[in-house]
Amino acid sequence: MKKETGSPANTASPSSAKPSLITQAPNTTPPVQFDVSNLKNSYANVCNVSSTREEVVLAFGVNEVWERAQADLKIQLTNRIVLNPYAAKRLAAVLNRVIAEYESKFGTLKADPRSQANAA
Repeated sequence: MKKETGSPANTASPSSAKPSLITQAPNTTPPVQFDVSNLKNSYANVCNVSSTREEVVLAFGVNEVWERAQADLKIQLTNRIVLNPYAAKRLAAVLNRVIAEYESKFGTLKADPRSQANAA
């Protein structure tokens, strides 16, 4: 079984009615081992997001049509991730931090990648 160790952003531990016997320094996150033995890779260049009060749904797929003049654009969504709103907010914070780090190393990203490619 392949495992990776890391510290997830803002991981909350389950609470219980009984006090914990293990003492930890305040504001420390215990190490977490991620089991990646069943991890699958997927590529996506399209993400559709929808939500309800109880969940945020991210549906990923690939746009294989590169011609702008095509009248009918059909994208097959292949992967779905369902999060509760708290996990979605933590994901948004982590993604914002990753993009800020990327932009500090490689320059500002524009919202439209076509204009970014033309500038390069």
